[in-house]
Amino acid sequence: MAIGALSNSRYNAVDEEARAEVDVLNSRLDRTSQLTKKIQASLGRLEATGQSVRDVAGPLNGETRRLQTLCKNVESVLTAIDRLRQPSDSKDDEEQIIRSGPEKAGLSNYLASIKRLSNSYKEMQTSNLRANQGTMAELTRLIKLGNSQLENHFDKILRAETPRSLEPLHYITKDKPFPVLSQDKVARLGLVYSHVAGDFPNSFDSSVARIYADVRGPYLAASLANLAAASVNTAKKKNPGDVYQAGANGIGTYTQAMEGIFLSEYDNICSIFKREDWGPILQATCQGAITELARTLRELNTHIKSHLTTDCYMAYEVTEIISGLSSNLDKRTGELKNSLSAALKPVRETAKSSLSELLEETRRKIGNLQTLSSDGVTPPVVAETMQRLISMVEFLGPISSIMISLGDGGWKPGAAGGGRTTEGIPSLASFDVGADGKELFAHYCLDTIDVLLTSLNQKSQMLLRNKSLLGVFMANSVVVIEHMIRSSELASLLDPRPDVLDQWRKRATAQYTDICKDLSVYLFDTIHTNRTKRPTSGHADSADSASVVKGLNSKDKDKIKEKFTQFNNAFDDMVAKHKSYNMEREVRVMFGQDIRQKLQPLYDRFWDRYHEIDKGKGKYVKYDKSSIAAVFASLGS
Repeated sequence: MAIGALSNSRYNAVDEEARAEVDVLNSRLDRTSQLTKKIQASLGRLEATGQSVRDVAGPLNGETRRLQTLCKNVESVLTAIDRLRQPSDSKDDEEQIIRSGPEKAGLSNYLASIKRLSNSYKEMQTSNLRANQGTMAELTRLIKLGNSQLENHFDKILRAETPRSLEPLHYITKDKPFPVLSQDKVARLGLVYSHVAGDFPNSFDSSVARIYADVRGPYLAASLANLAAASVNTAKKKNPGDVYQAGANGIGTYTQAMEGIFLSEYDNICSIFKREDWGPILQATCQGAITELARTLRELNTHIKSHLTTDCYMAYEVTEIISGLSSNLDKRTGELKNSLSAALKPVRETAKSSLSELLEETRRKIGNLQTLSSDGVTPPVVAETMQRLISMVEFLGPISSIMISLGDGGWKPGAAGGGRTTEGIPSLASFDVGADGKELFAHYCLDTIDVLLTSLNQKSQMLLRNKSLLGVFMANSVVVIEHMIRSSELASLLDPRPDVLDQWRKRATAQYTDICKDLSVYLFDTIHTNRTKRPTSGHADSADSASVVKGLNSKDKDKIKEKFTQFNNAFDDMVAKHKSYNMEREVRVMFGQDIRQKLQPLYDRFWDRYHEIDKGKGKYVKYDKSSIAAVFASLGS
């Protein structure tokens, strides 16, 4: 019992202790639940409070940002207003500089002032505020005034440095370069140009570029005016019939001065203006001088056309000189070629057409001959024509160029095209790239000689009825031509060729020795003698001739006597006429040899057979073989 009671009391104590712990845990759980509820209630209240704060703080933040933006905008406007007020504030200062002009204010300071005014104007233009319109108008006025005064300053500097004219001969004769603008003035002009040109998309449109051409152009033209007049005056010879000589005209000096002064002017332009403006400004500046050159060349061309046979060489020389000027200037400047070619065109066209016109002039001169010398002397037109060809050799350079542009035979009447172009210069298409100008000139010479001899032959047949005289006349003409070729520079051009004169020489010889046919008739016989006693021709002696004559009947003897008599008369007449003709030495020798070759063998044969017809009395047989040989020999001396 006691043990059981003890056990029950222990169990009760443990149970109580457990219940006590449960109660503690329950108590803590209740407090935790209550605390959780309080926390949840606090979180709910906090969330509600945060939402209220957000509802209040959101609009305040946006407003703050708007205020910040407005503040910045206000600050920007104030800054802009300050900038906009600056030009207006400084306008009076800038206006004072502008009105004082670049000379008093100093060019650099003046240019800087205009630049500041331009910048201010651009800023105001960007702002587009109506309040600035008045100030912008004032700035525009000041800028225009400033630029105008700059132009005047440019003009004043340039005119001060530009004389009315200079004397080109002073620089040419002393081989001195033509003067250029001083470096100080070039620098000032360049500064003005750089500022003014910046306002123009095409700088050449700027007023200072036009001012330069307007000031320097008359200076160039005036400096060259005297030489232009001298070129025209030197074309007028004291004796209009004198043939033009190379260098006799002043055009060479004129163009030498033009080249020198143009190149000096180009140096000025390069020092002042921008690269893209050099060409147009040079063209505009030189235009007046080139216009005067064109007028001068037209006057020279009129003179040349009026005296073509004596002054055609001037056309060739002028063509060469102006072409050289154009080439030299083009190499240095790349400009003026077209202008110079246009100025040269009339003279060059005359030079080209002269080649065919001179051929026609030769025909015309010969056609107008009313008489020819009765002794066979050649007319002056032969020497004149050949002298013209000889003179042309001195101008072979330009003539070769003209020949190439015309093409082989382009100088003949009716030749198509002739290589002409509307620009007065040969086009590339008209050139035979393989053509040799000297070769073409040689062809022209041969054509001229052919025209000369053909025309002379036609005229001589009309005026000279005697064949022998015709032969002398033509042979003399051929020899005169040949002499003039061999004694001149034509020899190197024509000698390597087949002798084109041979056909004319042979024709003349045939005409002259045609009389031999008549004389030879007296030396032929058809008399039949005793064949057994007939001597071999050319080997008979006096005994043979005697036997031949002895075998003739009286009638045949009379015929032989008559033949000797007729031959003697005709031969003496032929010799007398031969000696009366005025022959060139070569012609006399040529004709004498030809007559001897045709008649002496016939006479010797006839004499061998029949000289005993008068038994040595000389009544019928006037010449023996040795005496007639001497006469034949004398024909060539």
